[in-house]
Amino acid sequence: MLIARAAVGDDRTYARVDTDTGLIHLLAGTPYDEIRPTGETRPLAEARLLAPVEPSKVLVAGRNYGDVVTPDLVVFMKPSTSVVGPRSTVLLPAEAKQVRYEGELAVVIGRRCKDVPEDTADQAVFGYTCANDVTAWDVGEPKGHWTKAKSFDTFCPLGPWIRTDLDPADLVLRTTVNGTLRQDGSTKEMNRNVRALVSRCSSLMTLLPGDVILTGTPAGAGVLRPGDEVVVEIDGIGSLANPIGVAK
Repeated sequence: MLIARAAVGDDRTYARVDTDTGLIHLLAGTPYDEIRPTGETRPLAEARLLAPVEPSKVLVAGRNYGDVVTPDLVVFMKPSTSVVGPRSTVLLPAEAKQVRYEGELAVVIGRRCKDVPEDTADQAVFGYTCANDVTAWDVGEPKGHWTKAKSFDTFCPLGPWIRTDLDPADLVLRTTVNGTLRQDGSTKEMNRNVRALVSRCSSLMTLLPGDVILTGTPAGAGVLRPGDEVVVEIDGIGSLANPIGVAK
């Protein structure tokens, strides 16, 4: 099942997406406890999709790809104000000269949970979406201020929707910039899988429905320029496209 958030007039609503018919089916309330259709539909082509979640927090797994496996999970945070949706412009702040894209699989938490055992961590997951963990690299270096570097407004594009029925073990992830392939990896290359990430993050803090865990990025992350367009595509989910602009 595909679950999106969309702007419908002055309202913001969750919706079930049917790509076969090209329709979205509007839902009542939030989908985490129960999928409640309202009976209303809209053409998908006419819908303005928003970020598919409204997280209280976004946790970011660091160094989860590559040859170096850290003794414990490296984790940073992004505020909810960094989250934007498909087609929203990522704004480069004046103080940062090396803002990087990082295409990632995002895990969406489906229920309030704490200290989740790794072998049952799937039960805490609502679904998966695409993410771009935008990072002001020069703000983070040299002292490792990565939460600060990842916290700017618009630095967490998510979308286009949540896929609920998906095995995250081996999903191809590709990132293109202006149509040129920059990242080409698979979630099977993660040092810690989704179950391990959910379990460890839930041992650090209570996770709430709609919270997001970014699972790390494969090789190929690079610097963004005004006028670029970044597309993160993950098999089984879809593609997330965002233009790059400059903060005023």
